[in-house]
Amino acid sequence: MNNRIYLSLAHMGGQEQKFIQKAFDTNWVVPLGPNVDEFEGKLENFLGKNKHIVALSSGTAAIHLGLLQLGVGYGDEVICQSFTFAASANPIAYLGAKPVFVDSEQDTWNMSPEFLELAINERVKATGKKPKAIIPVHLYGMPAKMSEILDIAVKYEIPVLEDAAEALGSEYKGQKCGAFGEFACFSFNGNKIITTSGGGALGCSAKQQARKTIFYATQAREDAPHYQHSEIGYNYRMSNICAGIGCGQMEVLPDRIAQRRKNNQVYKQCLSEIEGITFQTEPNSDFRSNYWLTSIIVNPEKTNGITREDLRLTLESANIESRPLWKPMHLQPVFAERPFYGDRTSEKLFENGLCLPSGSSLTENDLERVAEIIISQLRNK
Repeated sequence: MNNRIYLSLAHMGGQEQKFIQKAFDTNWVVPLGPNVDEFEGKLENFLGKNKHIVALSSGTAAIHLGLLQLGVGYGDEVICQSFTFAASANPIAYLGAKPVFVDSEQDTWNMSPEFLELAINERVKATGKKPKAIIPVHLYGMPAKMSEILDIAVKYEIPVLEDAAEALGSEYKGQKCGAFGEFACFSFNGNKIITTSGGGALGCSAKQQARKTIFYATQAREDAPHYQHSEIGYNYRMSNICAGIGCGQMEVLPDRIAQRRKNNQVYKQCLSEIEGITFQTEPNSDFRSNYWLTSIIVNPEKTNGITREDLRLTLESANIESRPLWKPMHLQPVFAERPFYGDRTSEKLFENGLCLPSGSSLTENDLERVAEIIISQLRNK
């Protein structure tokens, strides 16, 4: 059997061990240290717009602490993109707040500005108060329509917490994703474009917010010779070991972005003439995706009834991992009772969408093998 092709594996650059060894040599094996400081600095320099970065244990922790600092509490509502991973919405519930889900628009598959504004007005009518925050997501690395979203946020005076967990290195109108909102979250899970094994970061607009994030992430311990706590804190800081991996990964980030974008182009070249297959694609020159995952839509009406699930199972039988697009949050049983504003765009994307193997360590032969299996099934339909 052919070697397995995975959806998106971690890809080491060769310099990670240098930073890890330094941590061991200096005995910095705790959730602070020089690697953490250096990793945060590298991220700040990369984003290039006065964002203050705090390295944390996960992207989920970043969203949690961002919402906490936006004053989200029990009974509040937070608007969240429905078409996303559960980690975008779960931290809302951590705080006793309630998510309100907004559908996608067709160009980017991200939060629809039209339904965002509708949701705000309808929630004000229903509850007598505005939602406390807006969480747009840059899905699979594709930038959301941030100009329109931010215009609405400013109009209604609602802060934006940008979920850039999948979009490190993506750009919108020449600005890095993660540099738009009051806060922004990043993820360095093992399947992301760079990894710290497990981890994330919160981007803050002000130094005071970054200091408060560190305070909350280290059990809200106050400045005293003993352990003094006046607020609830969390164990969310990134370790110096994991940050060392991140420092090494940052040295190859531009290469990783280039390779993911190249993967996308190879797939498009191979599958462009196959009827019934379309891609998530940059709408115009304002958008530059890192193409963390290359994703396709399979139209059964044009493939003689062959579905994305048929393709997924065929790929799996050939020892190739692929994955359906995210199941929208408003369809998840845990959030079934929460309001949703949209026209089923995300539901249709979920029904027909498939993420193809996209790791930066894949060879062109790997990508062509994936494409050939898809072509074979669709041409022999």
